Amino acid sequence: MNETASRKFVVALAIIATPFALGAFILAWSPSNQFHLSDPKYDGYAQPRSSGDLVAKTQESTVTVYCEIAKNDLKMGTAWAIELENGMDEKNPTTLITNHHVVEECLNGKGKLTVAELFKKEVSATVVKWDEENDLAVLATSLDLKPLALSQAEPWPGYWVMVLGSADGYEGSVSFGSVLNSTDTEIFITANTSTGNSGGPLIDNEGNVIGTTSWGHKKQQYNGAMSLNAMCAKILECDGEYYWERD
Repeated sequence: MNETASRKFVVALAIIATPFALGAFILAWSPSNQFHLSDPKYDGYAQPRSSGDLVAKTQESTVTVYCEIAKNDLKMGTAWAIELENGMDEKNPTTLITNHHVVEECLNGKGKLTVAELFKKEVSATVVKWDEENDLAVLATSLDLKPLALSQAEPWPGYWVMVLGSADGYEGSVSFGSVLNSTDTEIFITANTSTGNSGGPLIDNEGNVIGTTSWGHKKQQYNGAMSLNAMCAKILECDGEYYWERD
């Protein structure tokens, strides 16, 4: 085969091979690009990569709250660990967030307030601050809990959410749903909640807190949580009126 024929043969091979190479590139690129588009970090509508890991991580930072008013008179709720810039109690370094209505009978030295990790013994806790209007309270305890991170992204309708707490007294209960809608300080969700969920964390698909589960709606198919914006009133030190920036 002379030099001219050899060149023609090489060119022909290149022409034939190019479409196959391009196809292989597209096949290799498409899944990774699709993964990026559905990555929870960039898409609040996507489910988490591992729901099991997310549940386990959140449970480690969540406790059941017991407010014993009198013998055989007990109120239960949930609380989650948070890191605040200014510690609330040096003797009880772990700070928790719950609902005001969960601990209101144990304010000002009344009742006996305790908290417990999942399936573990109760330890004492104290109420160090509360916001009755937004139904929030800050507790302090000696338990060593890893604080949950706060979400930097404001939730939108349709975003994936998880509710975790002691639903109807069953510790470690979990339900999944989505954001139905929201106001400046409240988030409406489709995830199931029951008595005992109050004060628990509302979690996004990255494992970050977007609110505190606060109430259930008996006649409608949605429930509610106080958003991080509500914590700016008396609990968080926010740059403005709201935690999430507004245009």
